[in-house]
Amino acid sequence: MENDVTRQTRKLSQLYAFTSIQMHEAIARKAGLSGTDHKYLGFLIEKGQMTAGELSTLTGLTTGAVTGLIDRFEKKKLVKRKFAEDDRRKVIIEPDTKKIMTLFVPLYKEFRKKSEKLIASFSTRERKIIETYFSKAIEIMNDTTSKLNKK
Repeated sequence: MENDVTRQTRKLSQLYAFTSIQMHEAIARKAGLSGTDHKYLGFLIEKGQMTAGELSTLTGLTTGAVTGLIDRFEKKKLVKRKFAEDDRRKVIIEPDTKKIMTLFVPLYKEFRKKSEKLIASFSTRERKIIETYFSKAIEIMNDTTSKLNKK
């Protein structure tokens, strides 16, 4: 049974997620991308170079959709395709991290500054609680995603 505190926290978490999507969509539009393309580009920055198949597995997109995604990134010169040295049939997607950061850093500058100020306003104990919540919530989401993708 869901109590009031749980319901309130769940609603706040949902509002955070919705607001995050709206902000990232606005940032993406300013950068000339869609919101989802922006987030998938984030996967490439975070994970580094990978094959198109690996990106497909990571994102849950079909290989055809990943090809279109890579085409859009390549057109904007945000990634390069290169052949794997050990197998020329394998294409490696290499992000141009410098160019990507040049595009996004100015768009995130004020958000980042305000977020850092907000985080600094919490005590070490409070930050640990927030960190624990996010870490465990991420585990739950990853588990849910994994189970849904297996069905």
